[in-house]
Amino acid sequence: MATIDAAEIDMSDHRLQTDTDDGMLLIISGPSGVGKTTITRGVERSIPDAVFSVSWTTREKTSVDVEGVDYHFVSDEDFEAMKASGGFLESAGVYGKKYGTPREWVTTQLERGRLVILEIDVQGAIAVKKAIPSAFAIFIEAPSEDELLQRLQSRRREDDAAIMKRFARAKHEIEHARSCGAYDAFVVNHEVQAAITGALELVKKQRALRRKA
Repeated sequence: MATIDAAEIDMSDHRLQTDTDDGMLLIISGPSGVGKTTITRGVERSIPDAVFSVSWTTREKTSVDVEGVDYHFVSDEDFEAMKASGGFLESAGVYGKKYGTPREWVTTQLERGRLVILEIDVQGAIAVKKAIPSAFAIFIEAPSEDELLQRLQSRRREDDAAIMKRFARAKHEIEHARSCGAYDAFVVNHEVQAAITGALELVKKQRALRRKA
């Protein structure tokens, strides 16, 4: 029986008809309450070849979570094993839970020419930009700190102490985003549909520039 070394297989014969050479990694970040998830999903729905990178997490799955859509829910042991093997592009701990971006899935989708979207925090964006400098990063901001605090309060998910803790973290994250140099563009979310449109224009312009390069 013949033995086939997978490394010797010519993957050019395994490209899909929809595969292109137009892959781009898009990072979208923003503080809690700014509306980044709504904007991220709006961008994803508006671009035919866009795919959303589903992070691994050790946090518990809630009744509204969908495995493989919201997150891949894993044990702490499995997460650490993945991290130790270099399987994450970036990973971080947030409020006692761990989150990580799967490296192999992202690189495979980029090779297929997809627009791969990561919704990650500032520290994660810095790590990913170091690993993949060609990534295009957008940071979503609220019109003002007062507006951001009001949005956090209007969600009614936490008590006042937890909201103020989240607000303090958000202010730190905004300052870090502005000073770290990882972000290529900033979008102010005055109104969500306008913010989605603004983000889409940035992404389409960037991909068009790369095609000409």
